[in-house]
Amino acid sequence: MSKFKSKKDNALPAVNTASLPDIVFMLLFFFMVVTVMREDTLLIENRLPLADQVEKLEKKYPISYIYAGKPARGYEKFGTEARLQLNDKFADISEIQAFISSERQNLLTEDLIPYMTVSLKVDKEANMGIVGDIKQELREANALKINYSVGTGSALDN
Repeated sequence: MSKFKSKKDNALPAVNTASLPDIVFMLLFFFMVVTVMREDTLLIENRLPLADQVEKLEKKYPISYIYAGKPARGYEKFGTEARLQLNDKFADISEIQAFISSERQNLLTEDLIPYMTVSLKVDKEANMGIVGDIKQELREANALKINYSVGTGSALDN
């Protein structure tokens, strides 16, 4: 009588993991390309006024943002009047010149300095006095290219 061998190892073969590093790096590069880094954490209320004749600012040149408005929920200890925010902290009007000079130093090349634009993102409930003070400090810092950020809509809805 012949003896038949029974195969006890009927398991599936191991998964080939040779292409796994390629897949991981492909996913890594994908997420590096599509991820947008946040710019600033808003500490103020920033409901922009609406305008119907809006022109989009191309981001070809460096843009520095100055935010103004009353402190947001959770920051009431800083008062209820309109405050100024530079980067991620509350600031005083007198700190604008130092902010502009530090933004100029952070530019990669010297030839971009004349093209630096300061964008004002001011809450629609803010007093215009703070905007006038900001503009005066920007004049003294020789930052003369100013942009006002607004939302798109009817100006009558303000």
